[in-house]
Order: sequence, then C-alpha cells, then structure tokens
Amino acid sequence: MSTVKSPSRATIKKSDIQTDFEVKSLDKKDSSANESNSLASNFKYLMAGILFGIVLVKSEVISWFRIQEMFKLQSFHMYGVIGTAVVVGAISVFLIKKLKIKTIHGEPITFSDKEFRKGQIFGGLIFGLGWAITGACPGPLFAQLGTGVTVVSITILSAIAGTWVYGKYRDKLPL
Repeated sequence: MSTVKSPSRATIKKSDIQTDFEVKSLDKKDSSANESNSLASNFKYLMAGILFGIVLVKSEVISWFRIQEMFKLQSFHMYGVIGTAVVVGAISVFLIKKLKIKTIHGEPITFSDKEFRKGQIFGGLIFGLGWAITGACPGPLFAQLGTGVTVVSITILSAIAGTWVYGKYRDKLPL
C-alpha cells in the first residue's frame, strides 16, 4: 500500500485519500515510468491547452463585457455556454456509467457521492464575487493573458495566493 507523508498531516494511506481524479503520482512505479516520453507528453498537453485557449477566445467567454452582461442578466450568451457544458458533462457521465468505460490504463472510472458542507456556500459566494469583480474565473485566466490582457496577471497571482491560503488553513476552517 502506498503512503503519502506531509509535514502537516499524519501518514495517509492511498486508499484513504478522497479525490475526483486519478492519482497516478502516488505510485512510485508509475511516476518514474516513461520519463523519456515526458517531453512528447507535455507537448500534447501544451497543444491541448493552446486549442482550449483558442476556443475560449473565439467563443468570447473570456470577454469581461460578456461576463458583465451575464451578471447583469443582459445576455443569454454565457448562460448558453455554461448550460451546454453542463449538458455535455451530464451526458458524458451517464455514458461512462452506462457503458462502464475505463481509463486509458484499464482501470474502472468511479464517481463518489459528495458530502454537502456549508463552507461550499461561502466558497461559491466568494468565487462568484471574485468572478464578477475581475471578469475572470480560473479557467480562462491564461487565455486572457495570452490575448494581451496583462492586468489579469494580478488576478492570476491572487488566485495562486488564495489557493495557498486555503491549503494552509483548510484544516482549521469550519465544515
């Protein structure tokens, strides 16, 4: 059984970690495998990121004006994009469960129920407030930077700082 050691937490078994994603890096044999192929692999991810950025730009979801229209209930554009993403995600999850699709490593894909906590309400409100003020959610920040909106670098640094603060104090936060 693999274990993860962290200075702020006791030794944790891999099976005790609750994630929504596959964590291959916890296995020593998997993290060191195919290191020579990592450059090609990273290039694929870079290309996927660039393509995703182009889609964000062309669909205008990184536009501060489109985001403000959404929050002022003046346009359907962003609601249409978000609604389409939700429908595609729901259909994808349904098909993964129905067809018992496996990962590229042959492992079954599982979905675990999430426990509701009141902190999710506060976190969502803070997230929405930040989105409304800055005109950016974390997804398109780098696409905005790539289009020359350099002021978004402050938002990127703030997002990184907020993530660090949450990671440092999450054990002390109320449920």
